Amino acid sequence: MPAFSKILIANRGEIACRIQRTAQELGYRTVAVFSDADADALHVQMADEAVNIGPAPVQQSYLNIPAIIDAARRTGADAIHPGYGFLSENAEFALACQQAGIIFIGPSPEAIELMGSKRLSKLAMINAGVPCIKGYQGSEQDDATLSREAERIGYPLMIKASAGGGGRGMRLVHSAGELLEQIRTARSEALNGFGSDELILEQALIDPRHVEVQVFGDLHGNLIYLGERDCSIQRRHQKIIEEAPCPVMTAELRQAMGEAALKAGRAVHYVGAGTVEFLLDARGQFYFLEMNTRLQVEHPVTELITGLDLVAWQLHVAEGLPLPLRQEQVQLNGHAMEVRLYAEDPALGFLPQTGRVAAWEPALQGGVRIDHGLIEGQSVSPFYDPMLGKLIAHGATREEARRKLLRAVQDSVLLGVQSNQRLLASLLEHPQFISGEFSTGFIPTHLADQPCLHPHVPSAEELAIAATLFYQASAQAHRAPLAGWRNNASVPLHYRIGLEDRDWPVELNAEPGKPYRAQIGARAVELQVIGCDGRWATLEIDGIRQRHAYRLEAGQLWLFTRPGSLRLVDRTQALVSGQASVSSGTLKAPMDGAIVDVLVSEGSPVSKGQLLVVLEAMKMEHPLKSGIDGVLKRLQVRVGDQVKNRQILLEVE
Repeated sequence: MPAFSKILIANRGEIACRIQRTAQELGYRTVAVFSDADADALHVQMADEAVNIGPAPVQQSYLNIPAIIDAARRTGADAIHPGYGFLSENAEFALACQQAGIIFIGPSPEAIELMGSKRLSKLAMINAGVPCIKGYQGSEQDDATLSREAERIGYPLMIKASAGGGGRGMRLVHSAGELLEQIRTARSEALNGFGSDELILEQALIDPRHVEVQVFGDLHGNLIYLGERDCSIQRRHQKIIEEAPCPVMTAELRQAMGEAALKAGRAVHYVGAGTVEFLLDARGQFYFLEMNTRLQVEHPVTELITGLDLVAWQLHVAEGLPLPLRQEQVQLNGHAMEVRLYAEDPALGFLPQTGRVAAWEPALQGGVRIDHGLIEGQSVSPFYDPMLGKLIAHGATREEARRKLLRAVQDSVLLGVQSNQRLLASLLEHPQFISGEFSTGFIPTHLADQPCLHPHVPSAEELAIAATLFYQASAQAHRAPLAGWRNNASVPLHYRIGLEDRDWPVELNAEPGKPYRAQIGARAVELQVIGCDGRWATLEIDGIRQRHAYRLEAGQLWLFTRPGSLRLVDRTQALVSGQASVSSGTLKAPMDGAIVDVLVSEGSPVSKGQLLVVLEAMKMEHPLKSGIDGVLKRLQVRVGDQVKNRQILLEVE
């Protein structure tokens, strides 16, 4: 009898879709679970069966162990794959599966529990002889003890949630003066995200490389490693670009790191897919960071250079089969590179973004793989991680993989929600990244002055396209022969095109039978519309033909201009209003989210830079501070309130 035949995927989004593809190809039936917010999601549509497990908040749905076990029981699923995130590293969940007679596709509850604690895992790694960085991993967690240990370790140092990952509950501290505030924030994020506010402290290595080793074990005692991945390009301690192999890896260093990773795995009798993460300094010394007891987001780069399907391996191992390869049979071919597509605005401190996906057309081409869970019309909500998908490329060389990936990033159309596409393209084009010489400090060091990290200023061509499409839409609203007809066609039309809080005047000449001519300041743009069907516009601008994806509705234009999208607004008829300055006393929500802390009350004095409110969105806490000195005049939110983007939270006078 087979070990299992129907797999419930206890996850959502791109990883749920990716697991289903392999499971279905291997002949297994699949069950999806979904929250109220994901009722129409792609992973639900792909599955053979699907079960609603609760409201949108994760605690009531994707972290609801009884609801997930019940969904498996009701559908007859005899195995559960946790994906990554959510319950994937939750020992209680793995144990609940065992107790319900359901195979958990992952390591043992004991391995998950030990490696899920940064504090306990570091102690275990020291005992196993794995190189570890200086720090504090004791059980005493009071402020006085942490402050004393911080002085012993020295600054700068890292605060880390012992149960955490993905950058949550993690803070870099440069001096003693900021330690206690950062401890408070890290504790709060850790408790909300992982159910434990236990912290560890570690000496901060300045600009190391982040290199991880993929390990795989079976129930027969076999354990091997499948090469390494470089994940050094990060923002807010979360990876953006991952590649394999590491650009500075040598055969000797690979073997040393691989053997250290195997020591870590053997210490917990590891079974299944796991990743041992290290920090690598400029001298070639490496130190244990953590072990992830699950499939990693970046597993596709390992799959592409090894030719293996790691999800298939997970399923075979869970059925009791031995690993199909021995260590000496593992071969690495070519180079693979992956970027993470996030719903966020890098120009606003990487703030997560929400909205409705108006268009999604991934650029599929030779050597490119795109893992995603997107469909047009779906909403990107504030309840989950902002990662939308992954673009991965494989080439014979690193440069070939980079070039293919850059083109895929530039050509993948996403409209309706702001993303990090411009940042990804800027990273892939940067000479320092191309050289392979970079570290975890790459973005603040090399990209701080890049346009992708600052509010976008539309080009004259972009403004001309917007004015033309707004005019076309207005003209087409009338039936022929009145469509586009004006009794004074030689007189130019005056538009005001807005982007965020700024406007730009555009003078548009639209005479019948002639190309459009747009004047933006001193720049004149001649534009001819070749075709325009509501999805794609084929235009000839100053004699050069090009295509742009777009969606236009109610005076709002989402326009794709490689490598990203713009939300342009026709404000021609809008009343002119004064814009709030940076020092405005009105504090607005920077995104959809939940209020998790309010630190002031009406009538209390506040000072510029003082922390007023903490907003939680997409699994991260965002401190909101006062822009001026004054008195809190009006407070319009309480802890627990769900707020919308740009909603007024309070006013300081």
